[in-house]
Amino acid sequence: MINMENYDNVDLSVSTIIYAKANKKSRNTSYVLTIDYGEELGTRKSSAQISKLYTVENLIGKQVICCVDHEPLHIGSVKSEVRIMGTDSEQRVVLLQPLEPVRNGDKVF
Repeated sequence: MINMENYDNVDLSVSTIIYAKANKKSRNTSYVLTIDYGEELGTRKSSAQISKLYTVENLIGKQVICCVDHEPLHIGSVKSEVRIMGTDSEQRVVLLQPLEPVRNGDKVF
């Protein structure tokens, strides 16, 4: 269990995937994503193993929920600056998305 102070310190925000390509230097099949967080945070990069359900083409323009305040990870040659939220489901990773379009950078609580 975490307390509310710890929970409130996690920055989950809505963003839009604006670019995607295969991460050819990763050991596991993954994509390199450029994600737009709006004016305050700008764009960030991420590497995500989501190729079982998603193609490069259907990721572009998709709004997703991301954690933006973790330390960057190096995955292959990619500096992954954010973590995209998804479920660990029987059909693999399913991305978390808002049901309605919202502004990039809107906070999730």
